[in-house]
Amino acid sequence: MKNPIFSRRVFTFGALAGVGVTAACGNGVGGRGGAMIDARVDATLSEMYRSFPNTQNLAAKANGMLVMPLVTEAGLGFGGAYGRGALRVNDTTVDYYSVTKASGGLQIGAQQYAHVLFFMTEQALTDFRRSPGWAAGADLEYVISDKGDSVAADTTTVLAPVLAAVFGRAGLRIGATLEGTKYSRIIP
Repeated sequence: MKNPIFSRRVFTFGALAGVGVTAACGNGVGGRGGAMIDARVDATLSEMYRSFPNTQNLAAKANGMLVMPLVTEAGLGFGGAYGRGALRVNDTTVDYYSVTKASGGLQIGAQQYAHVLFFMTEQALTDFRRSPGWAAGADLEYVISDKGDSVAADTTTVLAPVLAAVFGRAGLRIGATLEGTKYSRIIP
């Protein structure tokens, strides 16, 4: 009688270990995830340049740009956001990143939006790339407000190390800010 119970336990633990090993094999290396992200990044940049022409000058002056083509944010009391994108330096993808955000408070609804971070100094780009998990703070300067209006790049904006453009909002949730947002390097 004890043998069948022991074999069930061994089988169950073996199956769980097999699932873990199989999940580890699907790490995305050699997959098409990178190509899909790059295609979305290209489309997002085209749309941003078409809708907000002043961002072309910022892109030309930036040392690098982190493009998040689609960030989905939802909340009912507690909320969160997630998206994936690419870091571009000299119009070439150098790394892929995910963005996560958690929030709490009086909130309800869901929205999707795109955003681009312009790293205007080499130091800001280096700090971002060396960080194991970079968090956006309230020190970001917005070149496109959360209402989608284009803000002119004045001297204050140009001197900021990191500029943000949030655009393409769809959904029913108030505000799209990047404060408290964490960026982590991924293998798509």
